[in-house]
This record gives sequence, structure tokens and C-alpha cells, in this order.
Amino acid sequence: MSARDGAAVVGVGAAACAVCCAGPIVAFLGAIGVGTVFGIALFGVFGLLVAALAIPLLVRRWRRRRAVPSVRVPVIVRRRSQSSAP
Repeated sequence: MSARDGAAVVGVGAAACAVCCAGPIVAFLGAIGVGTVFGIALFGVFGLLVAALAIPLLVRRWRRRRAVPSVRVPVIVRRRSQSSAP
């Protein structure tokens, strides 16, 4: 067996390995991609759910702060005296 024959055997072995292992490697990378897409979609749905629950609470809080108080408050009006006028 010459050096050239040894290199041919190594080359054939490398080609066989590439053909045999390419399918599982591509499938593994595809599964990672599908998992990533699923995770991003789940994160987006969860964020939308949180926003949908938070917006009505924030709007209600904002309206309560702007509302006029329902209790009447006495107001004291004092007239200026004539001596303090300029």
C-alpha cells in the first residue's frame, strides 16, 4: 500500500463520514431553528398578554387620578382690605 493509496482511503472515509453525518447535523440545526422560532413566538404572545392585562389597569388608574373628588370641600374667600391695595 503506497502513500497515495493511504490518502485515498482517508479521502473516501472523510467523504463517507460527511455523507453519513450530514443528515443528523442538518436535522439538529433545523430543530434548533424551530425551537428558536417557537421561543420567540411564545415570548411575543406572553408580552402581548401582559400588555393586554396591564393597559386596562393603567387606564383605570389614570382616570381615577383625573376624576373630580365627589366630596364637597369648603372654600374660604377673603376680601382684600382697602389698606393693603397698592
